[in-house]
Amino acid sequence: MEKTYLTTDELAKKIKYDCRTIRERLKDSVLIEGVHYFRPFGGRKILYIWEVIEQDMRVSGHGFGIPMANGEVCHG
Repeated sequence: MEKTYLTTDELAKKIKYDCRTIRERLKDSVLIEGVHYFRPFGGRKILYIWEVIEQDMRVSGHGFGIPMANGEVCHG
């Protein structure tokens, strides 16, 4: 299976979220390193794996939900 790697900006445009929301609310709570994204060559840059994110969005049935101030996600 060929994978599509996206930067934070590209992912934000694709899922209609703000870049800051992805970095501050979704990364490491909903989007997990090693599953949804990785850091190539151990650097600072982050690449997201679109196919995994898309699959997880469909499985939940609710998309990503609404990020809450306490770091959790509301799915209702």
